[in-house]
Amino acid sequence: MSKQELSDEEIKADLLYRLLRKHCWGAKYLPLDTLINWMSKQIRKDGKRIKRCVEELTKEGYVLLHKQGKAISLNPTRSRAIAEYIKKIMKT
Repeated sequence: MSKQELSDEEIKADLLYRLLRKHCWGAKYLPLDTLINWMSKQIRKDGKRIKRCVEELTKEGYVLLHKQGKAISLNPTRSRAIAEYIKKIMKT
């Protein structure tokens, strides 16, 4: 399987979509290392780029970090914005 060259926006949408499929909202979170391992198998320049995208999503308020930044979940107050963001990016 070859690795894809995705834009940062596509990586962010994929991160959000994976968390959405796992129902990781608020207090239900997923280890960040696990998420990075899943995605790094499909994306070039894997770990560092994914971590940078997670930091940007945190600054934008889409995700919440738990356990000193070692776990991640979706921000339940931004649920509508998250759904719109995923639809907008994944559609193109």
